[in-house]
Amino acid sequence: MQCLILAGGLGTRMLGVDPSLPKTLLTVAGRPFADWQLRWLAGQGVDSVVYSIGHKGDQIRAFVGDGSNWGVEVGFVEETDGLLGTGGAIRLAADQGVLDEHFFVLYGDSYLRVDLKDVDASFAERGLPALMTVFANDGQWDTSNVVFDGTLVVEYRKGLTTPPPAMRFIDYGLLVLRRELVTRSIPAGRPSDLAELLEPLSLRSQLGAYEVRQRFFEIGSPQGIEELDRFLTDEGVTPPG
Repeated sequence: MQCLILAGGLGTRMLGVDPSLPKTLLTVAGRPFADWQLRWLAGQGVDSVVYSIGHKGDQIRAFVGDGSNWGVEVGFVEETDGLLGTGGAIRLAADQGVLDEHFFVLYGDSYLRVDLKDVDASFAERGLPALMTVFANDGQWDTSNVVFDGTLVVEYRKGLTTPPPAMRFIDYGLLVLRRELVTRSIPAGRPSDLAELLEPLSLRSQLGAYEVRQRFFEIGSPQGIEELDRFLTDEGVTPPG
């Protein structure tokens, strides 16, 4: 299994934590966050990781290296001419020939609790070009953005201030995409957001869904770091490997 990690953002909400580091290298429960993430991926059976980097990407390269410390093969795709957004970064990786026929997409600030082999099997069973993991959020952890019918994401809308009552679920932070979908649907060489791909897919009943029942964590804010640090410490979590 292959995972593309989107780790090229500026991390503007985290400048007060440690402005010298890219977000994915911030310390959480005594370790750089990338260490937690890579150990989790390796323990789930992922053997190939591609980092999409930009801002302070040289530090990520130096820490992660070739991935041998985690038993995974790591490659890098770097945005050199300005930020391309989440969609543009994925298209760049496809254009550089480093993506498998289908692959996971994970944000560089997300700590998740889901069985990746189950997600991969669900993706294969659906036979659709994309699958989104979803969580019954009900506005608790962030603004809900998904209408889920038990099988499909029937509507996905990013950035709504007040979602409709039917929009109880949220994008959990892990996708599976087919490479062919990326090259066919995301424009090359210009910034784009994943929402530009996912919103139309949902309205065409082409976006599969996998429901996760455990909350997600993210380190995109100081509060998020505190919550994850407390969870990992209180639970005595030791990453595999």
